[in-house]
Amino acid sequence: MPKISKKKPMYSLSGVLEAYLEKHNRLNNDLLSYDDLMRYRGAVSVYDVAGEDTLWLRVFYNEFESIEIDTELKRIYTLLMADGDPKIMKYLTIDAIDFCSFGNSKPFRVKVRNILNDNYMYMYIKKFDASRVYGLELEHLLSPDHINFLAYGSTIVEEHIMGIPGHLFIENILPSCSELEKAQLAKEFVKFNERSLMRLLGDMRSYNYVVVPIHDLDHYFYKIRAVDFDQQSYEGNYKVYLPQFFKENLPMVDLVQSKLTGSSINQYQVEERCIVAKRILSAKERMTDLLNCMNSDVISSRLKIHSLRSYFYSLTSENEFLTKNSMGGILDGILRYVTKNYKERTPFAIDY
Repeated sequence: MPKISKKKPMYSLSGVLEAYLEKHNRLNNDLLSYDDLMRYRGAVSVYDVAGEDTLWLRVFYNEFESIEIDTELKRIYTLLMADGDPKIMKYLTIDAIDFCSFGNSKPFRVKVRNILNDNYMYMYIKKFDASRVYGLELEHLLSPDHINFLAYGSTIVEEHIMGIPGHLFIENILPSCSELEKAQLAKEFVKFNERSLMRLLGDMRSYNYVVVPIHDLDHYFYKIRAVDFDQQSYEGNYKVYLPQFFKENLPMVDLVQSKLTGSSINQYQVEERCIVAKRILSAKERMTDLLNCMNSDVISSRLKIHSLRSYFYSLTSENEFLTKNSMGGILDGILRYVTKNYKERTPFAIDY
């Protein structure tokens, strides 16, 4: 199992990142902050339907603050989901605000309900970390799914990503999947594994991604989506960026080994590289802005940067990697290499 730093530092909002977020409509400074939500006055544990402690706390605020907080949360929701349209605020109510004290982000989870039809969704309010912002933006640009988020000051707001947490899917649902469904899951895991390495998204253990079931005619097929972006372009060990190396994902790796041949694995790796290359080219200007921003930002240590660039040089023999002095520079080199060589069996194709 790859070793991960016990405590990753939180990287603050730099001037270059702030300019990028403003240019691409991700920034709004006049909003309720994470620190404002930390002023809660009471909390009770939240239990799931089986009576197990979820480790979330339902928090409560003083009456004179509660109305203002609810109003501001509804305003954040409209900015996140409807470009700030104030007309929908009268149809919204805040059902619950939950807090989790575990992990780097220590998130608040806000349940927003439409009073006309009782439909609801969640959004998360977290401590700002530049690594997470870069991870969210790369998810938006390079993955099969877009994602809404806002960042400002000490705060990030993210929309909820629906799906079954990977560890619960592996434990409770995977054993009853049909053989066809298991083969399709194996294919998706190969693609997810390849995509995580190409974009340097680390720590994709089973509880940091969700499995999304989609009904198609007479059967289900599955997608895998990352939900945690704390370890974007931080670690120096390449194995951290490959989900296949985490023991929590061993059942998925077993599926790949039992359901797919070597040629099939290579086919799906090439398919994913082709798709990512096309996404890079279709969003060329925005990708250039983002990579330039990452290249000038500090989101890792010099030791980790040198370790990772040496690894990609050993894989590709591209001298360009030896000149990289930032994680953004290494990522830029990887994506350039992918767009040039995506139809080949590149060294990115790690054997299972």
